Amino acid sequence: MKATAIRALALDAVKGANSGHTGMPIGMADVATVLFEKHLKFDAKNPTWPDRDRFILSAGHGSMLIYSLLYLCGDQQVTLDQIKNFRQMGSLTAGHPENFLLDAVETTTGPLGQGIANSVGFAIAEEILRAQYGKKLVDHHTYVIAGDGCLMEGVSQEAIGIAGRHNLGKLIVFWDNNNITIDGTVELSDKTNQVQRFKASGWHVQEIDGHDPEAIDAAIIAAKKSKKPSMIACKTHIALGHAAQDTSKGHGALTDADQAKAAKEIWGWTGGEYEVPADIKSQWEAIGARGVSEREAWEARFAEASTQKQAKFNRALAGDAPKKLSATIKALKKQVSEDQPKVATRKSSEMALQAINAVMPETVGGSADLTGSNNTKTDDLGMFETNNRSGRYIYWGIREHGMASAMNGIALHGGLRPYGGTFMAFTDYARPAMRLAALMKIPTVFVMTHDSIGVGEDGPTHQPVEHCAISRSTPNTYVFRPADTVETAEAWEIAATSKTTPSVMSLTRQNLPTVRTEHKLKNLTEQGAYVLAEATGKRQAILIATGSEVSVAMDAREKLEAEGIGTRVVSMPCMELFAQQDESYRRKVLPAGPVRVGIEAGVRHGWDRWLLGERGRENKAAFVGMDSFGSSAPAGELFEKFGITADNVVANVKAML
Repeated sequence: MKATAIRALALDAVKGANSGHTGMPIGMADVATVLFEKHLKFDAKNPTWPDRDRFILSAGHGSMLIYSLLYLCGDQQVTLDQIKNFRQMGSLTAGHPENFLLDAVETTTGPLGQGIANSVGFAIAEEILRAQYGKKLVDHHTYVIAGDGCLMEGVSQEAIGIAGRHNLGKLIVFWDNNNITIDGTVELSDKTNQVQRFKASGWHVQEIDGHDPEAIDAAIIAAKKSKKPSMIACKTHIALGHAAQDTSKGHGALTDADQAKAAKEIWGWTGGEYEVPADIKSQWEAIGARGVSEREAWEARFAEASTQKQAKFNRALAGDAPKKLSATIKALKKQVSEDQPKVATRKSSEMALQAINAVMPETVGGSADLTGSNNTKTDDLGMFETNNRSGRYIYWGIREHGMASAMNGIALHGGLRPYGGTFMAFTDYARPAMRLAALMKIPTVFVMTHDSIGVGEDGPTHQPVEHCAISRSTPNTYVFRPADTVETAEAWEIAATSKTTPSVMSLTRQNLPTVRTEHKLKNLTEQGAYVLAEATGKRQAILIATGSEVSVAMDAREKLEAEGIGTRVVSMPCMELFAQQDESYRRKVLPAGPVRVGIEAGVRHGWDRWLLGERGRENKAAFVGMDSFGSSAPAGELFEKFGITADNVVANVKAML
């Protein structure tokens, strides 16, 4: 009856919410019960202890499975009132589980496929941390329940390909094989042999009756013994025992009171609405306390570790940067200001990472088959491999979405800071995971190089004119477009110390001059925008630029100043951080009066706040950038063709004076 308690609570909650997806809670209740009762290292009173097993619902529409389990086990946040308020305003039991609402929820997995892709990152994090700290401190499994829809999503293949390649033997996926999607049976849209697919990707695969507790237990035991990631195909019935069993209505149309009553009678459930008999509740609370002894044993082992190891572990888990980081970045900035190299900001990023990775053993880098172009690998990382789990660089292959989702899993696991690169134009392929990083408030770093028409001959397919705007429009996201190596180092310092906000690094292919030639201890990028060069006479124009166009603004300023037109240049490496500054600072940087010209080799979207708002006026504002896709030609010719030049900036200023 323990599994039936899950089904009854799920049915009551969905009926109360008058909507919701109940198929997975009912169909996978037996699997979840065996997992929690016999295998999962879980302590309901301490759901976030470091070496716990991770339990992930890839299909977030099975949220009542998690909520029911947490309530039954005695989680202190998920009360019976929270179950009753499923999907209601202000409740912790949202329509899809949110990692920022409940401590025991590992990840937000509303979009199908994200959870199984996240789980690969969780499993990778476990491997790396076990290599760093030893099995006494890190030794746990990642369990995932995934449905047919999760396995149809393309990101799932990227994820399982990565897992199979790296023999992630601590990863165990249960496939809810009920052959039903929202539209109807799976055969309407798919004929993939999932068992053969996982086998072909290097997984250990078993097929069982998903309602047979003994078979479930035996399969988990066998999976734990495999050195490969495991997929257990659980043949189940959606909405088991309900009138909607084995139909698409089992996903959420289970709100009819008479049908719910009939289903409970078939299950042999005699409890009233939201009522769990005391004996069954006590059995579940014992399950919820089963992990206490394992947690206490881990705490004892941790106490025996050296003071240095404990401090390192606690710092990394808290997401705190080492004290050396600030001094390391300052030293790099000073050296760059003196040497004034002319390099692409993708190279600047590599220089910053060379310094950061040496003092932050928690960083984990990678690239989607563009390592040499993204400049994401530094000398000391080592390759993450089946025979080198301490390696901190991952070759993700041509899998932008899988990479981004797995990086989110690494960040969610805790103890590591992931970053990964691709071309800026391929932000499109990583976009769902980038959005979820912002939603989940995790500091994943997305390194996006080749960030404008400056890509040149590769042409418009690779020239991301709209992608900065797309990322900037996403809440809780820092988009950094640094002008030189100094700003790049400062941007990386911010990204490496952020705890709740992901970062997008927009980096050039083409070489850029050093514009920050005067060394400043202060991180000016942290202010979002600042005065790079001041007018020498009466201030008549303000040129606001980002990235590669800051040097264009500086050239335009020189021409304007030569004609007696006092011109200020404002570098704006991060619009989001500038928007967070107080009014008085923004007023100092962008005072009323002078004409304003925004300069960026991208579309105008997002610029009008700085050109027309913040004391600006429409008849005194212009934008020099792109309003179309690019073209295939050398970068210099493209900037001329599209008018992103100092001369065009000068012409715009003069036209408004």
